[in-house]
Amino acid sequence: MTTVSPDTGVGGLLRGWRERRRLSQLDLALRADSSARHISFIETGRSRPSEEMILRLAEQLDIPVRERNALLVVAGYAPRYAQTPLDAPAMASVRDGLERLLAGYEPYPALVVDGTYTVVAANRGIALLMEGVCEELLTPPLNAMRITLHPAGLAPRILNLAEWRADLLAQMERQIALVRSPELRTLYEEVAAYPVADQASGGSRAAERTPSFALPLVIEHEGQVLSFIASIATFNTPMDVTVAELAIETFLPADHATAAYLRERLA
Repeated sequence: MTTVSPDTGVGGLLRGWRERRRLSQLDLALRADSSARHISFIETGRSRPSEEMILRLAEQLDIPVRERNALLVVAGYAPRYAQTPLDAPAMASVRDGLERLLAGYEPYPALVVDGTYTVVAANRGIALLMEGVCEELLTPPLNAMRITLHPAGLAPRILNLAEWRADLLAQMERQIALVRSPELRTLYEEVAAYPVADQASGGSRAAERTPSFALPLVIEHEGQVLSFIASIATFNTPMDVTVAELAIETFLPADHATAAYLRERLA
């Protein structure tokens, strides 16, 4: 029987994912149609799991696709999921679909980012909000976190910056806990260190006009206070690392004044 180190082998990695999901070995075994004894043997390195078992456990633990490849490689198997560049011919249907979706959402803002918040597509609503942003931040590749939180970006115009910044940083922290991405951690450390200026009370007053079920983004544009509720969508059951890490963020007007302003400006 092949033995794998419990510290550096696939068993230790799977145990880490199981503990993050707050599941017992028995819980995972029941979900994966296995036994707690077999799960224990895998995690301690006493048993080498098959490729099928790794993928079955990864599915039950909701492990990101990129990390599933890493588990397979550590266990001595070939990666299962491709990572196709978004500009590759094979991704034409994905690109076309995203462009149609973003255009259809106009005049409201919407954009698509990858796993490190690099903007891969955006519509005219986003372009409108970015008017006045420092040219350096708008030099490709654009990064949504930098543009939003940098003092020369949108930050000075976000009237509830403290709350919105805290929410974005918490979102990044949750993502860092899920994926081993040095690039994402470096980005987090950068944007978390940006200075934060004192904000006026306009954001609180504007937020009072919005529904209480979600934190609004309250931002000023040419003297007009705009309020949005953001939502994020991802692809269902992706089979490619690139597609798995794409996120579509849309901004729904939180009041009639915001909707009317966007319709007028982008008529």
